[in-house]
Parts: sequence; C-alpha cells; structure tokens
Amino acid sequence: MRRRCIPFALAETIFEIPASFYQSLGVKAVLVDLDNTLDPYVVSDPTESPKKWKEALLGAGLRIVILSNNSGKRVSRYATELGVEHRCFMKKPFSGPLKRFLAQENLKPGEAILVGDQIMTDVQAANGAGVRCVLTEPLDPREPPWTKFNRLFDRPKRKKIKAKGLAPDWKEIVP
Repeated sequence: MRRRCIPFALAETIFEIPASFYQSLGVKAVLVDLDNTLDPYVVSDPTESPKKWKEALLGAGLRIVILSNNSGKRVSRYATELGVEHRCFMKKPFSGPLKRFLAQENLKPGEAILVGDQIMTDVQAANGAGVRCVLTEPLDPREPPWTKFNRLFDRPKRKKIKAKGLAPDWKEIVP
C-alpha cells in the first residue's frame, strides 16, 4: 500500500480524542474535515457533539480550522455557527492548498494535525503536506455520490491498514 494512504493514527470519532492528546504531540492547530467527521453530510447546523468538542479544544488553547472540499456557503454557515475558522474548496487530495494554508498561517507541519474520515482525500492531502492525519470512521452512511465512489477505494485500504496494523489507534500513541 502506498505510504501516502496510511494515516498517523486511527479513531472511531473525532469526539473521543481529548485535547491533551494533541497537546502532547506539540500541536497548535487541529485541522478538521466537516462532512462525516464533525457532522453528517446531511446536517447543516452543528449538533451538540461538535459544540462540546470545540469548547474543550479551545479551552485547552488549541486552534480549530475546518478544511473542507465543500462549497463556501455550507462550510461558512456551519463554521460561523460553531464559532471556528474555516477554509473551503481545499481540493483534497492535492496537498498544495494545505501547504499554502500552513505557510500563510506560519504553521510548521508538525504544529498541525488533520482529522478526517476519508483516505482518498484527507489522509492523502495531509501526508502530501507532511501533516499528521487521524483517520476516523464516517459518522453516517448517507453521502453524496462522489464520496460513495471514493469509498469503493477507501474500504479495502482501511481494512488492510487495520488488519496489518499499519496505523495505531490514537490511544496507543505515547509521545
């Protein structure tokens, strides 16, 4: 399997990872995918889980930025209601937009971590930019057609990563 498809760590959901995990890695900014990572694709307003998660991370002094391939209108509305920064049209799996974001924000790759639910977009973009990535399980099976297409490639890779132990569970990582 290509190294670019292997995440730094695995998690069931983003909400199980405490702020202390990111802090122990020297992370300053948690970059997060929106659809099926923070909330299902079919949800337009932040639910309770992302709100509690945000409060915990901001309370620990971490920066949160939603990085999405989705349209500006949906991402802007969601991020504004959640009270976090955002960037739209990130063109994941391409790493160029992520590298430019890091440069503009004066963040070194090691000071950021990306959390997302897709190998074919989130993991590949993060690895291409030298950023660690935590791969989560999708929150909801309802997805747009292009994501369902990506899952055809995602599922066997995910299964292989778990079966061969190519990426640890986030709880197993001790910096």
